[in-house]
Amino acid sequence: MQSNDLKDKIQQVLADPHYRPSRQSELLKLLKVPSHQQGEVRRILSQLINEGKVVCVRKDRLVLPSEADLVTGRLVMNERGFGFVIPEEKTAGGADVYIAAENVGVAMHKDTVVCRLIRGRRDSDKPGRPLQGKLGQKLEGRIIRILKRNNETIVGTLQKTNLFHFVVPDEPRIIQDIYVKMPEGRKKKLGANIGDKVVVQLEPWTSRHVNPEGRIIEVLGRPDDPHIDIICIIRKFRLPAEFPPEVLAEAEALEEEVSAAEVRNRLDLTREVVFTIDPEDARDFDDAISIRHRKEGGWHIGVHIADVSHYVRPGSALDREARLRGNSVYLPDRVLPMLPEKLSNGLCSLKPNVVRLTKSVLFEIDAHGHVEKFSFANTAIHSRHRFSYQEALKRLEDPHDHSEIGVLLKEAWKAAAKIRGLRFAHGSLDLDFPEIKVICDEKGRAIRIEKREYDISHQLIEELMLIANEAVARATQENELPSLYRIHEDPDAEKLEEYREFVQTYGFKIGDITNKKELQKLLAMFRGGPEEYVLKLNLLKSLKRAAYEEHPKGHYGLAKENYTHFTSPIRRYADLVVHRVLAFFMQDKKGGAPYAMNELAAIGDHVSMTERAAAEAEQEAVKLKQIEYFERQTQSRKRDTYMAVVTDVRNFGLFIELPDLLLSGLVHISTLQDDFYKFDALKYHIIGKENGKIYKVGMKVKVVATKVDRFKRQIDFKLADDGAD
Repeated sequence: MQSNDLKDKIQQVLADPHYRPSRQSELLKLLKVPSHQQGEVRRILSQLINEGKVVCVRKDRLVLPSEADLVTGRLVMNERGFGFVIPEEKTAGGADVYIAAENVGVAMHKDTVVCRLIRGRRDSDKPGRPLQGKLGQKLEGRIIRILKRNNETIVGTLQKTNLFHFVVPDEPRIIQDIYVKMPEGRKKKLGANIGDKVVVQLEPWTSRHVNPEGRIIEVLGRPDDPHIDIICIIRKFRLPAEFPPEVLAEAEALEEEVSAAEVRNRLDLTREVVFTIDPEDARDFDDAISIRHRKEGGWHIGVHIADVSHYVRPGSALDREARLRGNSVYLPDRVLPMLPEKLSNGLCSLKPNVVRLTKSVLFEIDAHGHVEKFSFANTAIHSRHRFSYQEALKRLEDPHDHSEIGVLLKEAWKAAAKIRGLRFAHGSLDLDFPEIKVICDEKGRAIRIEKREYDISHQLIEELMLIANEAVARATQENELPSLYRIHEDPDAEKLEEYREFVQTYGFKIGDITNKKELQKLLAMFRGGPEEYVLKLNLLKSLKRAAYEEHPKGHYGLAKENYTHFTSPIRRYADLVVHRVLAFFMQDKKGGAPYAMNELAAIGDHVSMTERAAAEAEQEAVKLKQIEYFERQTQSRKRDTYMAVVTDVRNFGLFIELPDLLLSGLVHISTLQDDFYKFDALKYHIIGKENGKIYKVGMKVKVVATKVDRFKRQIDFKLADDGAD
């Protein structure tokens, strides 16, 4: 019996309703494994205990955490001192556990922990069910064990009192200052000046009655140094900024151009009219498309994806580094690519007017947008045109553009629009967002903030990529090939109910949004409105996070049974894995499958983690650059005025959202100087005592920035002279 089978068997025995807490020796008898495998069972048990998937009660009795009122998960702290344990789905049904400040102990933000529930209930009618709260009732716990420290290093600012040095973490949710140990040796110099940005290596921290300690391992620079904020983010999220020499050497050894011999080994599409559509400032081009009319109506559509797997071989230095990185990271002033530039911006990038190797999905689409059939091929293409989204949109909206490429572009949108209509009819959710792009100068300073809308040029490409991803997932699933899938599981009813209550504060009347059609209606209600971004963002927070797994579990948001990621192998390792599986399928499954299920599970966990880290780093970088931009606004004599929407009302002021910049802030009640305003908790608004003016959720106001707090990452505004609209 293999390790994964043993692990599954152990957890099945422990989950049995008739199981009673047993010692390890007793459990070995229950498992009925041969004596030669007992050492392996003990090793797996130790691993499960270290992961928090099995716990010891009464010193040596083994049980599942849920059976002992325990929950394993990731701690997410609030800067006010309390936190929540976000549990593993299988251990607590997805219900977050509130941790009061006095029950956090020595745990820190993002640590993997075990907490004991002190408030909650077990569904006694259903033995073996996880602990959970009633609808609206919160679980509360106390952290009893730290399984994994996430913060081995911390980025912050060096400060000093009369007695000691300490570092104030950049992350507000790490609420403890880190005492800095003086280095040994002559003069005991720290190597850093007060106010410097530094990286601290944490020492073991075991007592909550004293602050954690650490030692400075890197001095990053002064807070006002060019690019220092982005460098701090790179260190904070431990993002690899440089490629190891062996990786660069392997990339440099690759051929400069595609050989004619390789083209002859493939389906030659170099005479087809193929084109790309990407952001104006894109540096790597993963995907291209082609389209032709069918005689019987409908279209022949080709989705052509860079064949990274031709260059990056399993087990190579390039492969190991790509797997470690998991994905590219896009920051305002730089890109941290998954692959060296020779590949990401060279051999693999589908630039115009050069031959490139691709893996293609070739579709037959009828006039209504249905996929009649599809096939796969190793291909060679020669892109004729590189569209930016802006140029593509301009051509799509120009009725006088009758050029060959313009006509093909419009045909591609006709097909994509039909496919898109079918997708939403099937239950897909419109969760697309505009993008905020921060433009930096050569010194790394934010000089402009642009909102880039998600228009039909984006939708055209998205729809064709979605059907390509789905086609590959169907092929691997129907042929029972071990592969990696993009999953998005159904949401928890409790979280949807909380979201429903939140939306109602905006005045929307909605039904039961656990029904997909009702949720689609709600999204249509606020589409195009000033509150759309806030409400969509909060909906996303109410849904489960998409992830990579070795088993297809469907995609709730896209309403697809089988779905994977195939179309971005330059920037996502998951897609490269799927390319290798597809290559195995295309060669009639000759030889052994490229991946075993346990390896796919490990890859899925890892790339899901790197994806989350990249997303958090990208969001934080944009936020910091926005704050930097507004800080200069507050120092300017002439401040810009912005349209804002009131998103929340409290007794101390108005929370607002700037929809043109996707940025939130606060208008403090003390800045409303035309009257004395009182908060009405029942009607959820503030009202002027003399003038009767009301400020409520959903109201549009005009504001100017007044104060920026870099540490708290907050921007305060005041109403412009002309007040509310």
